[in-house]
Amino acid sequence: MIIFKNVTKVYASDVLALDNVSFEIKGGEFVLIIGRSGAGKTTVLKILRREEDPTRGVVYYKNRNLLEIPRKRLAEIRRKISIIYQDFKLIDKKTVFENIALPLEILGRNFSEIKKEIWKVAEKLKIKKKLDQLAGTLSGGEKQKVCLARCLITKPEVILADEPTGNLDPIASFEIIEILKNLNKDEGITVVLATHNREVVEGLKTRVLTLNSGRLIRDENPGAFTLL
Repeated sequence: MIIFKNVTKVYASDVLALDNVSFEIKGGEFVLIIGRSGAGKTTVLKILRREEDPTRGVVYYKNRNLLEIPRKRLAEIRRKISIIYQDFKLIDKKTVFENIALPLEILGRNFSEIKKEIWKVAEKLKIKKKLDQLAGTLSGGEKQKVCLARCLITKPEVILADEPTGNLDPIASFEIIEILKNLNKDEGITVVLATHNREVVEGLKTRVLTLNSGRLIRDENPGAFTLL
């Protein structure tokens, strides 16, 4: 489904973020990207959504060269490759319902359709009672569930998760990881999760890509590994 081939990314001031990174991810996989802060994890996710372009290399999504897609059509790809962040990126002064509705409003869907879809995803994530609450009043775990709901509303094929438990307590972290596991297992959504949280990594026991200073140094099956 995803092919990252010989990707290098150099930012201004000659900062080397990725150095000739290559990997493939099949549809339905749950893949972790690990490494210290600054290892290149977030850059990989940004390139997968064309939020950044590589300096060199090619990225394919379902046999389609992402770098050849016109910028005016990137919204289509980003609906299929959705993302959640450590800092949520919700609009605090809007309700949970309004935050989740935004992607469908941008698509021009009518209110009755939006309401129907939101009720379905809110029920799945057990946040129906929070729909009229302002996003800014929620706990961290609740905010991350709203972020996931906003992702799911466009029926993505891939969810990228950039340190999704970074601002959460252990119980909320466990809940979010369980939701991602279930979405992967029950709905076949491909999940790519970037983290440096040892407990998350050890608890999942899934495929792990390890980055160090922008280089992919390990691509391992479940088993023994060490965070750098």
